[in-house]
Amino acid sequence: MAELKEADAAQLHQEDVDIKRGEDGDEPPAGDKAAEQAVKIEAAADADARPSTTTSERHVSIQTKLEGLEMLVDLNGAGRKSCPLCPEEKFKACYSHKLRRHLQNLHWKVYVEFEGQRMCICHLPCRNLKPSLSGDQASGRHVAHYHCVVCSVTIARKTDMISHLKRHVNKGETEASYSGSSDVTLEEPAPSGQAYEIMKELGTNVQLLPNHTTPQKSDTYFNRKMKTNRQLVFCSLAVLAEERNPLECLDAFGATGIMGLQWAKHLRGAVKVTITDISDTCVKMIKENCELNNIRVDGGSRGPRGPDGVGGEAKVAPNATVEVAKMDANVIMHLRPFDYIHLDPYGTAVNYLDAAFRNVRNLGIISVTSTDTGSLYSKSPNVTLRHYGCHVVRTEYYKELAARMIVATVARAAARCNKGIEVLLAVALEHFVLVVVRVLRGPTQADESAKKLRKLVHCQWCEERVFLKLGNMVDDTLPCNCHGSLPGKTAVQLGPLWCGPLFNTGFLRRMLSAAVQHSMDDIQPLVKTLICESECTTLKSLVHGASALSNQVECGVVIKTLQSGEESGPDQSGKRKTGDESGNVVKKLKSDASLEHPPFYYSIHRHSIRGMNMPKLNKFLQYLTGAGFRVSRTHFDPTGVRTDATLEQFKSVLTKYSVPTYTTATAAQTSVSTEKRTVRTADELKPEPQAELCCWLRFTCSHAPQ
Repeated sequence: MAELKEADAAQLHQEDVDIKRGEDGDEPPAGDKAAEQAVKIEAAADADARPSTTTSERHVSIQTKLEGLEMLVDLNGAGRKSCPLCPEEKFKACYSHKLRRHLQNLHWKVYVEFEGQRMCICHLPCRNLKPSLSGDQASGRHVAHYHCVVCSVTIARKTDMISHLKRHVNKGETEASYSGSSDVTLEEPAPSGQAYEIMKELGTNVQLLPNHTTPQKSDTYFNRKMKTNRQLVFCSLAVLAEERNPLECLDAFGATGIMGLQWAKHLRGAVKVTITDISDTCVKMIKENCELNNIRVDGGSRGPRGPDGVGGEAKVAPNATVEVAKMDANVIMHLRPFDYIHLDPYGTAVNYLDAAFRNVRNLGIISVTSTDTGSLYSKSPNVTLRHYGCHVVRTEYYKELAARMIVATVARAAARCNKGIEVLLAVALEHFVLVVVRVLRGPTQADESAKKLRKLVHCQWCEERVFLKLGNMVDDTLPCNCHGSLPGKTAVQLGPLWCGPLFNTGFLRRMLSAAVQHSMDDIQPLVKTLICESECTTLKSLVHGASALSNQVECGVVIKTLQSGEESGPDQSGKRKTGDESGNVVKKLKSDASLEHPPFYYSIHRHSIRGMNMPKLNKFLQYLTGAGFRVSRTHFDPTGVRTDATLEQFKSVLTKYSVPTYTTATAAQTSVSTEKRTVRTADELKPEPQAELCCWLRFTCSHAPQ
């Protein structure tokens, strides 16, 4: 707006000069007129090409320090000066010392802080006039307001602005996401006539369309809440890159391409990234984002754009190379083999599992992200049966039930290709379920994986659960006695589900090392929780240094990792070592079933005793450990406890350390009842008047004359 006002003022000044020249009678030559007209047309074109201030510039009331607010006006100069945040009719021009106090007391002291940015109160006519009491808006006054640092909306009250910023945080929209918008020159407007938004995540800039949050209306859908998912996938790929490189990895559903660009930008030569999408708009957006991050697109020699279609002043060597292809995900996975495949479609990924397991290399990794939480979390059982072939009901452990259901579907898809799986990671949060598995070739591995698909017997009364073994009856399987004490049948069969472990301790420890190495502070607490959950322990001593990068045992498989000082030899060309010196990169060991974490968890609030105060969760974990059980917290539920104790044992320990609840009302009622009993006892000692009268009548009748 300020630039447009300056352009209008310059145009008015030029018109005044022309009028004066016309009055004096000396007109400029025709050549000068043409030159001036060309300059005006070029200025107008530049003004039209500028992006909107809501996406490229922040309001002057948003500053980081008080000095920045004082720099809006030259306070060192002489003369009277106007306030940059107040109109003339509200605050008249004054000298520097008075203006400085005005800026400090009226604007700076009532700021709202968010992510290091301070939004000062603004009195400029940015909002509509507040109508007067008579209803005349022209005679009203301007309302003081704040400008949001994220979306540039104006809000009058400070408390409303704080609530507005909290909603941005809940949606994953923070000030840091828009930090790169002022550093990048946007040249092409969006199809809707608005400018692109620039989002920065993990050092990678991507362009976003204005409607990127609505998947039904935008091809380049982007969800800020999936940042945790992207970081977990990145760490799993970084761990695989330590085992062998270069890796051929595929981001099958690129959209904006942010995930594949993060892989290429941070792992560089260790990976060969391929990003595919079926939409022309997405492919074009991915290529532009590659140019924005100085990443060369394989098959094209375009660099960062400069004026007149020429490259910048000094061409910078590209950071990495990415292959971008417009192709269906099933087609490219059938045509080419990959070491790492990530599937993140909109909804369920069951339609792409067969193609993913067809050409994935041995010991490769497939990560699957499912966002169809309606069917996974038992809100649409008919859709669950249609997509996953599983019967489920709503339980207290529904998130782990969803993770085991997806793993079972992945295992069946792998078995159809004569391949088995080893589950490395399974995370179920509010918006998605992420499953990461390692692929093991051979029918023997496929048979071992298929044996871990079992039915689950669930008691709908007490919510006890146990995996069904072959040859056992339903009522005899559950350790609870609800089927005997209650009429009818109380148990149902769910599944088939994956009954094996959901986590791998060695892989998670190396993921924690990768998260520390790449400064991913957001997911480090989550990964630490997963490590404790995989070991079913409450210990917090986690090693994520160089010692964690040695050989790791993953579900009975020894994985040899590349050390920094070792000579990788043939591995640099992408081939695996063969012979005795390789040490058999994969070496089978006898798995120890006792080290596997127990399935499912119990919610301490679900099984609390009425009228009793429960112990604190950490104290309760210590009590269960002292009773001889394995316990740990779980990321599936903040109030959940993963333990190998049965529900009856769990409740007995909970009852033992729960304290009865005594309220003041209960104590008052107890004292009143005690007083009543005391009064009644004293009254019982006195003879009743009716009893005395009856005794006198009997005595009189007996002694009366006949």
